[in-house]
Amino acid sequence: MPTQTHSYAAHSADKPLEHWQFERRDPRADDVSIEILYCGVCHSDLHFAKNDWGFTEFPVVPGHEIVGRVTAVGSEVKNYAEGDLVGVGCMVDSCRECEACNDGLEQYCLNGFTMTYGSPDRHDGTMTQGGYSNFVVVSERFVVKMPDGIDLKSAAPLLCAGITTYSPLKHYGVKAGHKVGVIGMGGLGHMGVKLAQAMGAEVTLFTRSQSKVEEAKSNGADHVVVSTDEDQMAAVAETFDFMLDTVPVAHDLNPYLNCLRYDGTHILVGVMDPIEPPVTGMNLIFKRRVVGGSLIGGMPETQEVLDFCAEKGIKCDVEMINIDTINDAFERMKAGDVRYRFVIDMESLKNQAAA
Repeated sequence: MPTQTHSYAAHSADKPLEHWQFERRDPRADDVSIEILYCGVCHSDLHFAKNDWGFTEFPVVPGHEIVGRVTAVGSEVKNYAEGDLVGVGCMVDSCRECEACNDGLEQYCLNGFTMTYGSPDRHDGTMTQGGYSNFVVVSERFVVKMPDGIDLKSAAPLLCAGITTYSPLKHYGVKAGHKVGVIGMGGLGHMGVKLAQAMGAEVTLFTRSQSKVEEAKSNGADHVVVSTDEDQMAAVAETFDFMLDTVPVAHDLNPYLNCLRYDGTHILVGVMDPIEPPVTGMNLIFKRRVVGGSLIGGMPETQEVLDFCAEKGIKCDVEMINIDTINDAFERMKAGDVRYRFVIDMESLKNQAAA
């Protein structure tokens, strides 16, 4: 039977999120049923709620950084049992047949992956709804285990911010001895610093704000460059093997490309818009530099980043909130007033539903 679920949902782009009850779909044979304990708040949640990208179908329950406890499993589930602590990230399905899916890179599914919220379910066509809720049903393939000893609250953002920065660092081959620049000191950037450090790289944080210098160093950056200071930028010209660019809005890449060595790689994980101003071809051709991109990670790699962070003691810096303050949290997030990720304690939703 479908399960009555409590949530916070956006019903239109110009209204705040509010309490909403809806029916989760009936679990299938390969499904894991999960009581949600914590859910991270990603900037994408805000974009979806406000229909900034133009394709939101309302009502929508945001949330794709889910940590919870298994309450039941389907007859075909092999790897999970009732009581297990698990996570669900940005995807809940894919075609499972294409080359990318067979390579464990479901985020690049040639037929498009199914998002945790805001996507049509591949089986029944209903819209998926996310983790700002007390319960979720997800196919076993798209569930990951919480490693022993990991802090569950700070683990939630690892399912988006963590994997978004871990995957490109691993794919492009960052290792001990490399010099890595991380551009931007937000939810993604602070994780990029911590992960690159743990991989053995020498890490420099690039920020436009002098006020973030000490903040960056406290998060493990070996060096900090204020990118608006021409002398500081000139001093690190042709220095870095990699740039991990976490800035989510259009910005000039050329000054950062000048900081790469020959054969250096500039990796975009934030900006989705056209690159403005254009990249100067000479900046690439004369130094054999590459501009690349990366999107979250596949399911094997998502499990890998959780295990890596548990082993290395890496945590995302979080601020805990109750679900009834989510609209205030959205406003603070728009203003950049969070260090570095909000995480909702879903006990607060349970208490509200019982009231």
